[in-house]
Amino acid sequence: MTDLIRCSWTGMTDPLYIRYHDDEWGRPVRGDDRVFERVTLEAFQSGLSWLTILRKRENFRAAFDGFSIVKVAAYTDHDVERLLADPGIVRNRAKVEAAIGNARAAQDLPMGLSELVWRHADPEAPVPRTMADVPATTPGSVALAKELKRHGFRFVGPTTAYALMQAIGLVNDHIEGCVARVGPL
Repeated sequence: MTDLIRCSWTGMTDPLYIRYHDDEWGRPVRGDDRVFERVTLEAFQSGLSWLTILRKRENFRAAFDGFSIVKVAAYTDHDVERLLADPGIVRNRAKVEAAIGNARAAQDLPMGLSELVWRHADPEAPVPRTMADVPATTPGSVALAKELKRHGFRFVGPTTAYALMQAIGLVNDHIEGCVARVGPL
């Protein structure tokens, strides 16, 4: 398996990271709760390694009721304290409170979170030849971040929005020749 070409960000050593790259990253994700999970995890990742979040993902899912927008939107101050005491997740008050606020904002979207996010898909993005060709932000991620913020979302700047776009398949940034590149979305 080591002779396969993969995007270099995997480090090519951690099996969890390789599985995530090969089977999830860049694959289309739809559905409000599923997209909410990814928005939340990308926000928690801000300033940290994605591998840190990936290793804690099951703990996050348990702590945040499977990322049910309805359930998280109903969280109280007691839930904030419960989450801040949970060593299985990243315990950052601003990010915990943002996740709850984002669930409330998602609940209020007339078109749903998945629909809002997928309006920013860019299936015509150029195929990156190397990871150096992959941008940190794009006009699409700037627009998505602005749209999310306009609806009350927090921890969704253009870089985080672009990471979300990559993760859920709005763009396909697997490099040319990568084993996981599946062509246009």
